[in-house]
Amino acid sequence: MRVVAGEFGGRKLKTLSGSQTRPTTDKVKGAIFNMIGPYFDGGKALDLFSGSGSLGIEAVSRGMEKAYLVEKNGKAMSIVKENVAMTKADSAFKLLKMPAKLALEQFKTDQIKFDLVLLDPPYAQQEIEEQLKFLVTEGLLSDKATIVCETDKNVELAADILNLKFRKRQVYGISAVTIYDWED
Repeated sequence: MRVVAGEFGGRKLKTLSGSQTRPTTDKVKGAIFNMIGPYFDGGKALDLFSGSGSLGIEAVSRGMEKAYLVEKNGKAMSIVKENVAMTKADSAFKLLKMPAKLALEQFKTDQIKFDLVLLDPPYAQQEIEEQLKFLVTEGLLSDKATIVCETDKNVELAADILNLKFRKRQVYGISAVTIYDWED
């Protein structure tokens, strides 16, 4: 696995061995960022289920100013730290070792607004629609936010969720990528 494009493009990323995480393949990651960018001019990204940190690192590599990488698994967070260190841009990342729900509560308290949200939870723990509603109702999204959800291909997310409007759904093997945009 590697960073696909941008400032860190081509650099190899480590992943956790075993089945505790399910890294997004380079092909799917490239397709995601081609659909939503492919490059950014600043902004804050949230990678809520970081695993290896690959999606958040890709976002910063392509121009996001800062990425918040949330991961509750200690071994996975060690991999995230190694991958962030590889970028030599530590200040562009904030790592939080905690469950997604606690992280969202902390972002609410800190009043952080995200321009890009990447949700790629373990397939067995799908709570994406609840998390999207929380992000909207608690004011955690900027007025130009884009949300990317990676799920099992059999999971069909709602077409529109509050102020989030469906943009596109694409299936890649066993995974589906669903993209929403903020709309007033």
